[in-house]
Amino acid sequence: MKPHEIETLSFTIIDEEAGPHDFSGEEWQIVRRMIHTSADFEYMESVRFHPEAIDRGIEAIRSGKPIFTDTEMARSGLRKKELGNFGVTTTCLISNADVSRTASESGKTRAHVAVDTAAPLMTGGIYVVGNAPTALLRLLELVREGRARPALIIGLPVGFVNAAESKAALIETGYPHISNIGRKGGSNLAASVVNALSIMATARS
Repeated sequence: MKPHEIETLSFTIIDEEAGPHDFSGEEWQIVRRMIHTSADFEYMESVRFHPEAIDRGIEAIRSGKPIFTDTEMARSGLRKKELGNFGVTTTCLISNADVSRTASESGKTRAHVAVDTAAPLMTGGIYVVGNAPTALLRLLELVREGRARPALIIGLPVGFVNAAESKAALIETGYPHISNIGRKGGSNLAASVVNALSIMATARS
């Protein structure tokens, strides 16, 4: 089978196995792609959407606003062709030399410093967290202080230390987000959400 045939069949299987649900059409496009990436139907129960999240994400992409990721893995998983058609840049600062130096000198994590560095550049864009709860918690601090104003936060860090807590904090803020409850997540999952948004942004052209 060709790659597109495999993907089409995979989505058909997901639709059949998922059965009835309460997601809107656009929400389901995102959740279905998350399931496709992870083979985990539990996301049907754990995903949380802010009411404005999808429209904000699509508008950010269509307006060519930047996307920042907390890991290179998340950035490498993005569909560069669709995003490039809108002039969207994708950036991960985790390995940036200045970020690394500042983190070493300050004793802060590189994820924390990367968010600080990106803050003045992310206005109207999308910040994607798939790995580091530290990044998400710092981003929420900057949002509360009015120092960071992304259009959308995709918060899906994975792990046992502060992953679930950081996502709960994001959801509780009421700031436009796509997230989930619990420990599960990951860079590949976070990238899949952006990819679903980029496909929908292209469809609206």
